[in-house]
Amino acid sequence: MFVHVVNFWLKKGLSQEEIQKFEAGVSSLADVDTVDVFSVGKPAKTDRPVIDRSYDYCLLTTFEEEAGHDVYQTHPIHLKFIDDCKELWEKVLIYDSESI
Repeated sequence: MFVHVVNFWLKKGLSQEEIQKFEAGVSSLADVDTVDVFSVGKPAKTDRPVIDRSYDYCLLTTFEEEAGHDVYQTHPIHLKFIDDCKELWEKVLIYDSESI
């Protein structure tokens, strides 16, 4: 399994409309046909010293293999999300992993 985790830090002071635009855009990624598991959410309320809650949204997607991830990266839905929403975030941090 190939796991793709993306944490987003949105720009401060976005309007509710801009936040809704981001949420709709990131949610559209579930429609990419190579995605096996899709989840997007906000930091949980858990609070321990080892937990980073500084991000605004976390996207989790899994793929059967890296080839599915590669299709996702160039898929029109993914490219549209980036083009439509890139001005809304100030930082993106990605963690990709493969199951052992």
